[in-house]
Amino acid sequence: MIYWFTGQPGAGKTTLGKHLETYLLHSNKVIHIDGDDLRDIFQNKDYSETGRKKNIERAQEIALFMSKKGYEVVVTLVSPYRDQREQFKENNDVREIYVYTTDDRGRNNFHVNNYEKPQDNYLDIDTTNISIISSFNELISKLDL
Repeated sequence: MIYWFTGQPGAGKTTLGKHLETYLLHSNKVIHIDGDDLRDIFQNKDYSETGRKKNIERAQEIALFMSKKGYEVVVTLVSPYRDQREQFKENNDVREIYVYTTDDRGRNNFHVNNYEKPQDNYLDIDTTNISIISSFNELISKLDL
């Protein structure tokens, strides 16, 4: 299974993804793919649409490869383009998790103006004014784990 966390910077994707990774490690092989890590590995600091799409494609390729090797895959990326996410979900075993907040968490300079919210076949987690543990418990409940 691939768990694809999407949403604006600072919403809590990576935090929830790390908690899910730890939770899944009790009974599975797990890998966590984070957008910041990918940018460091591939030295892709291009935040244009082209640069973002390339980074997302790489994450999708790695996630699919690791999933086929028997890993549970946790991906935490802004991934602002709905068509890329939908196409990936269409052809693979993916749970899309939309994480969002109205809190100002100091990541506004990384805000993506053209972020396209999910429309179909996704879970949503509102992390506004709620603890990490409560958000994580809501996630586990919605994932039915």
